[in-house]
Amino acid sequence: MKEYLFLFLFIPSLFFSQKVSKEESEIKKFQQELNAEYRNPKETPLRGDNFTHFKEHPFFPVDMKYRIAAKFTKTENAEPFDLPTSSGKTKAYKEYGKANFILDGKSYTLTLYQSQDLIKQKKYMNYLFLPFRDATNEKETYGGGKYMDLTIPKGNTVILDFNKSYQPYCAYNAYDYNCPVVPEENRLPIEIRAGVMYEDIYHH
Repeated sequence: MKEYLFLFLFIPSLFFSQKVSKEESEIKKFQQELNAEYRNPKETPLRGDNFTHFKEHPFFPVDMKYRIAAKFTKTENAEPFDLPTSSGKTKAYKEYGKANFILDGKSYTLTLYQSQDLIKQKKYMNYLFLPFRDATNEKETYGGGKYMDLTIPKGNTVILDFNKSYQPYCAYNAYDYNCPVVPEENRLPIEIRAGVMYEDIYHH
């Protein structure tokens, strides 16, 4: 009986450890791909010396508390609207839904958006955009906030993995890019110490 009990206890723990390592490996893959993108002269937003001197992004340590299963509520009958960008122009988006989550015992809500330009492309039809601000902005992260890319959830849960959040292109090159400004409703009053960090060496 003890042998069976041991086996019963051992299998779930083994499964859990594999699951965690799989999630962490996805985050590491995100980091590697982002670094590769910025080192690639055909994809990078970096120019001149910024590109020449770039080696890799600084990242917060991976922290699984920032990988959160949030309650997803789809927004019905949402109308497209013009979201302001850093250059003073606008881009067309539509509110797709709300993500409500608990972090350190407190409840927060973020709005997810859908780009009206990207949905015209087949590869981005299921793409959702989450811009947000938090209390690390202008300290360890870009003052204008951070972004996260998501796909349309199949049910009423969406995974928010802030370990995969990144700075907009205009944080590195304000001249060639216009980036959506984070809406006021997506301003978090807490620090999200996850994802890409930022050293403001690009606008000096």
